[in-house]
Amino acid sequence: MAFPVDLRRCQMLGLAGTACLALGGETAGALPVEDLLHPASARAALGLVSAYFGVVLLIAAWALLGRLVRGPRPPAPRALLLVLAAWAAPLLLAPPLFSRDVYSYLAQGAMVEAHLDVYAHGPSLLGGPLADEVAPLWRHTGAPYGPVFLAVAAALSGLTSGELPAGLLGMRLVALAGVALMAAALPRLARHNGADPSAALWLGALNPLVLLHLVAGAHNDAVMLGLLGVGLVAARGRWPVLGAVLVTLAALVKAPAVLGLAAVVVLQVRAGRAPSKAVVTTTVAAAGTTVAATAVAGTGYGWIGALNTPASSQNWALTTLLGRATRALLTHLGSDLAPFAVPAWHALGVVTAVVAIVLIWRRLRLRPVYALGLSLAAVAALGPAIRPWYALWGLFLIAAAAPSTSVRHRTAAVTGVLALSVLPSGGPADSGQLVLAVCGAALALVVLWQAHQAELAPASGRAA
Repeated sequence: MAFPVDLRRCQMLGLAGTACLALGGETAGALPVEDLLHPASARAALGLVSAYFGVVLLIAAWALLGRLVRGPRPPAPRALLLVLAAWAAPLLLAPPLFSRDVYSYLAQGAMVEAHLDVYAHGPSLLGGPLADEVAPLWRHTGAPYGPVFLAVAAALSGLTSGELPAGLLGMRLVALAGVALMAAALPRLARHNGADPSAALWLGALNPLVLLHLVAGAHNDAVMLGLLGVGLVAARGRWPVLGAVLVTLAALVKAPAVLGLAAVVVLQVRAGRAPSKAVVTTTVAAAGTTVAATAVAGTGYGWIGALNTPASSQNWALTTLLGRATRALLTHLGSDLAPFAVPAWHALGVVTAVVAIVLIWRRLRLRPVYALGLSLAAVAALGPAIRPWYALWGLFLIAAAAPSTSVRHRTAAVTGVLALSVLPSGGPADSGQLVLAVCGAALALVVLWQAHQAELAPASGRAA
């Protein structure tokens, strides 16, 4: 007998999940330094169990909602947006979760406000309490972000006068604005690509990775994807120049979005414009936007040289893992080539990504949004660094333009795995924390199973 599913049930289950996550984050999240607890303390342990309990409830609610979306009477996009708002609400005032990057954003904004070169120096040059909140790995590295995001971070720094609680809330509101743009663009992109708008919203906006990392983690990827989405909508319609401007602004938040300019050109050509005119129009709009945004931000073009900043020795990108394994083997063999193993694999990954992108566009040039989604997925998978939220680069557009439900199902399965891959503190896990996380997840599964059995019992009685 199938588990009964309705929209309100999904909404309440997901709300319970994000509420437990927010509550657990109060002691196990990426807290300010002065509020950090020892991982072995009882409060931190309870918070970790609560957080993982909530994550599993959220994943379950999302999976059940997917069944409803694929059913004979799927909810309308507006109803799904209300579900998204309900799920996101408990996370609004929660501490940062799953990453300390938001502290880096605030420190970099303060550096721009203080007229310090944010590309040549790390937050350690800023000094003070705000720099102390940045993860040690990033205190001495320049920012890899474009002038648009740094201008937003600097403006926020000025508005909040460097106060940490206000800055954290402000940065989360910026991320929420990006998520809102994503949610507004998805149904329109889906309709243009012959996909179901409700299914696109389910996979691309209500996705647990969006809630865990873009909302709870306040990552600037939300702004990048939001601008990219509305830019593609504009380019598909009557405003190709506006589309090029918006996509360029997205790239001036984070560089991978620059691939969206190829989609802008193809969309113009498909609308009947001459290819040469489409290329020239897009190039001029992108160049003008870049120059104007850089001049307004006053940060210069140093971000181009700082794009390799996320590549750390600790990340678990495919090319980095292969590079470390090769280096260990060469070291064991006594080879002098060992130090070159990781850079060589990174270079090979970049070349492979470029080749993959060329092949994708040759095959799918008539489906530019889908081609762009696959291209961004290739960049994330083959790049020198990866984080769980990088999966959203491609997933966002694949949700809107995937040609088959099987592609969405595989993408959703990857989402479920990645949603469980990072601790709420954003730091590395020891064996004790892994045990606590597994206990929280197992407890959630037990509760879900008991609820399932309780639902089936009355139905069985009525049938008898």
